[in-house]
Amino acid sequence: MRDADIVNRVRERRRWETDVRDVIIVGAGPVGALLAAELQRRGLDVELLERREVAGLGSRAVGVHPPVLAALEASGTTERLLAGAVRVGRGEARSAGEVIGVVHFDRLAARFPFVAMQPQHRTEAALAVGGPAPVRGATVRAVRSAPDRVVVRVELAGAVAERAARLVVVASGASGRTLVFRPDRAVARDYGDRYLMADADVGERPDSNVAIVHLHRTGVLESFPLPGGRRRFVAWDRPGAEASGPARADRLRRALDVRGEADAAGAISEAASFGVRRFVAPSMRRGRVLVVGDAAHEVSPIGGQGMNLGLLDAVTLAPLLARWIATGREPRSALARWERRRVASARVAARLAHLNTALGRPRALPGDAARRAALRLGLAPPLGELFAHAYAMGFDRDA
Repeated sequence: MRDADIVNRVRERRRWETDVRDVIIVGAGPVGALLAAELQRRGLDVELLERREVAGLGSRAVGVHPPVLAALEASGTTERLLAGAVRVGRGEARSAGEVIGVVHFDRLAARFPFVAMQPQHRTEAALAVGGPAPVRGATVRAVRSAPDRVVVRVELAGAVAERAARLVVVASGASGRTLVFRPDRAVARDYGDRYLMADADVGERPDSNVAIVHLHRTGVLESFPLPGGRRRFVAWDRPGAEASGPARADRLRRALDVRGEADAAGAISEAASFGVRRFVAPSMRRGRVLVVGDAAHEVSPIGGQGMNLGLLDAVTLAPLLARWIATGREPRSALARWERRRVASARVAARLAHLNTALGRPRALPGDAARRAALRLGLAPPLGELFAHAYAMGFDRDA
């Protein structure tokens, strides 16, 4: 069914269904914002609920991968995403100042052979164009299914009210997971690893469009280019280390210094800290309630595929929900195929993230030498092409 046909059918149904929204989306992060825009573009009446009073500027996600860029091209979203992004055509693994391997995204047989890097708030703004403004300060307390609708219990401005929709999608991240899954089924695995993160002005340099992984016996340091001569730095941190802001910034500066990034170290004034978890739900829907993004699958951000998984969830789900609303008939087999593909893709991404996390941990000298040797071999042709394919999400079922 064409988008224009869907819009007309939706309008016809809305003439006699005035008390029920088509879709309520819980969570206005990048995944929820994209899904809302995709559905509203198809003529659906969408309400977007967000717990945060204001949009956050801090984030972990900075890269949009080739499959997502290809999937969003037809709607014009890719053009907006690329307008201010750095196009990263390759990644380098370095140790002691030496390049021990290169991952060539620019040699991929893909429509967009690069990773688009920019701060998450700019990505969110590009994804949200054409979608509804979020209702902010709205905390969803419960979701209750009925045969022909879903009732959402929302706390807003100190009052609790109920809203109804034909369909509800939970895109709220880990915090909303128990709206869909039983608490005992919504437990993520905590890895115990900690990381420090900061963005710094480093100016233009020869590797301004290169992603870098510094390998060191004290743990990994990742360095990603951002627009305007900035870079994102993420360093493995010692669990249990002092949590004060000055102490975190000092540890990150030392990590940069020891890996040959002295200029960047001088630009660090503060650093955030975060841990990593793993969760992959075996299913992504309960009747008229669906779950996407981190609420359904949370993977280590080391490797940068979590947000992209959710974006592919959203862009592949939107036409199915639009068809359901337009026709009044559940596309059961198509939704089952969608769910199988997205769960399988999340499992692959989780395994890759697990490997990345393990590779980035501290090693004694013999283990560090073995790690460098293994990566030197693995990133050389022909295995290097497989690495590039994997790190650019080429194994996603919807790539």
